[in-house]
Amino acid sequence: MRMPRRGLVIQARTRWLLVGLALLFSLILLMYLLECAPQTDGNGSLPGVVGESMGKEYYQALLQEQEEHYQNRATSLKRQIAQLKQELQEMSDKLKSLQEKKTPKVNGMNYQGTKEQTSNDLLEFLHSQIDKAEVSVGAKLPSEYGVIPFESFTSMKVFQLEMGLTRHPEEKPVRKDKRDELVEVIEAGLEVINNPDEEDGQDEDDGVGDRQLYSDNDFVEGYYRTERDKGTQYELFYKKMDGMEYRHVTLFRPFGPLMKVKSETVDISRSIINIIVPLAGRTEAFAQFMQNFRDVCIHQDKRVHLTVVYFGQDGLSEVKSILESVARETDFHNYTLVSLNEEFNRGRGLDMGARAWEKGEVLMFFCDVDVYFTAEFLNSCRLNAEPGKKVFYPVVFSLYNPAIVYANQDIPPPVEQQLVHKKDSGFWRDFGFGMTCQYRTDFLTVGGFDLEVKGWGGEDVHLYRKYLHGDLMVVRTPVPGLFHLWHEKHCADELTPEQYRMCIQSKAMNEASHSHLGMLVFRDEIEAHLRKQAYRTNSEAVG
Repeated sequence: MRMPRRGLVIQARTRWLLVGLALLFSLILLMYLLECAPQTDGNGSLPGVVGESMGKEYYQALLQEQEEHYQNRATSLKRQIAQLKQELQEMSDKLKSLQEKKTPKVNGMNYQGTKEQTSNDLLEFLHSQIDKAEVSVGAKLPSEYGVIPFESFTSMKVFQLEMGLTRHPEEKPVRKDKRDELVEVIEAGLEVINNPDEEDGQDEDDGVGDRQLYSDNDFVEGYYRTERDKGTQYELFYKKMDGMEYRHVTLFRPFGPLMKVKSETVDISRSIINIIVPLAGRTEAFAQFMQNFRDVCIHQDKRVHLTVVYFGQDGLSEVKSILESVARETDFHNYTLVSLNEEFNRGRGLDMGARAWEKGEVLMFFCDVDVYFTAEFLNSCRLNAEPGKKVFYPVVFSLYNPAIVYANQDIPPPVEQQLVHKKDSGFWRDFGFGMTCQYRTDFLTVGGFDLEVKGWGGEDVHLYRKYLHGDLMVVRTPVPGLFHLWHEKHCADELTPEQYRMCIQSKAMNEASHSHLGMLVFRDEIEAHLRKQAYRTNSEAVG
C-alpha cells in the first residue's frame, strides 16, 4: 500500500508544478505585452541648451534618443525573458527529479552531488576574485601611477580619461556591447535595491507597498574600473527626486556574472563640507570664486563651511571686504579667515585650514581659487569619502586658454558657457592631485602635507602617495561637475629643477588642444597658403 501513496504524492506535486509553469509562462507573456506597448507620455526631453530651436536637427536627435531608449528596453526585456526561461528550466529539472525514483550514480558517486560540488567550487572562486580585488579595502601601491582610475557615467554619457586622438572626454558609448553593459549594470543595481535580502539590513517580510521602489530614472551616477586579472567593479548611486537619501550599490563582475558586494543607504543630509582655499593675492580671481560659491554653496547646497587661508598683507583687506559683503547680502556667516604673514605655501595653507576646524570630525574639500564646481559635485564628494575607509581624488576638467579656444569670436563667452567637455575646450587633468575630498581624522592620521615642500607643486603628490601606501581606498575618477579655469601661469626662477619642469609641463598642457596648438605653430604656412589661393582665384577671375 505504500508504493501507490508515493505515486499519488509525486502525481500531486507534478500537477502543482505544471500549474506553476503555466502561470509563470502567462506572466512572461503579460510582461512582454505591457513593456512593448507604445508609451503615450509625451514629456520626453532632449539634453541640451534650454531654448534650442525646434529645427530638423532637434527632431532627429529626439528620434535617435527615443530609438536608443527602446533598444535599451528591448535588450532589457530579452535579458528578463532569458532569466525567466532559465527559471522555467530549473523548475522543469525539479519536476524531473521528483519523477525519478532513484538518482543515477557514476562510478559509485552521486551525479547530482558532483554537479553541486562543481557549482560550489565555481562560486568559491568567484568570491575569491572579489576578495583579491580592491573593492572593500585599499591596496598598497608603490606610486601614483599604480592606481587604476574609475571612469564615471550617467544613464546617457561616459566621462573617460583615455581618449587618444579620436575619442572625446565626454561621449555616448559608441559600441553596443558597452551600452548594453551599462544598462545591465544599472538594472542589476535596481534589482538589488527593490528586492533586498537579509544582508542588506531590510526585512524581507515588509510588503512591497511599505518599501520605496526605484526605477532607472532614479539613477544619478556611477563609476567603474577593471582590474585585468580580477574583474570589473561598479559603484552605483540612486536617489529619488524629492529626497536627500542616496542608495549605494557596489557590484563586481569577476569575469563572469555580476555579483552583489553590498547595498546600503547613504544619508548625506547632515554632511557638512569644510571647503579650504589657500590664497595669496589674486583678489579678482577670489571675487569670481565667491560668485560661484554664492550660487552653489549658499543658495543651493547650504551645508558648507568656507575656510580661507591668506598669505601676506597685500590684498588681505580686499579679501575681508569680499567675505563681509557676501555675508551681509546672503546672511551667510559659516566662514573662517586665517591670516598668515609669510610666503605662500599651498601645503601649509591647507594644513592650517584643516587644523583651524575645532568642531570634531568633518569632511574637507581642498580647493583652489581657480576651481569651479557644481552642487552635484559636492554630493559626489560626500558619497565617495568615508572616514577610515576611503578618500576621494576627483580628476578635474581643465579648460584651455579662452583667447585661443574662442579666437574666432570678438570676446570669449561668459565662464558659465565655457564649461563644456570637448577636446578643443579642455582636458582631464589626470596628472593633478590637488583637488581632494577626505575626512579630517584621515588627513591627520596619515600625517598631512609635507611642509618642507616650498613654492609650486609637489605637496599634493606627497599626500596622495601616503594614502596609496596605506590601507584606505583611493577613489580616482573624472567628474563632470569640477572645472579648473584657465589663468596665466608664471614659473618662478626660485623653483627647483623638478618643480620648474612640472610647472612648464603644466603650462604647456593648459594652453590649448593638440589641433589648436598645431594651427598656431603652422600659422605662417596656413596664411601663405590662403594668400596663394586668393591670388589664384583673382587671376582666374581676371582671365
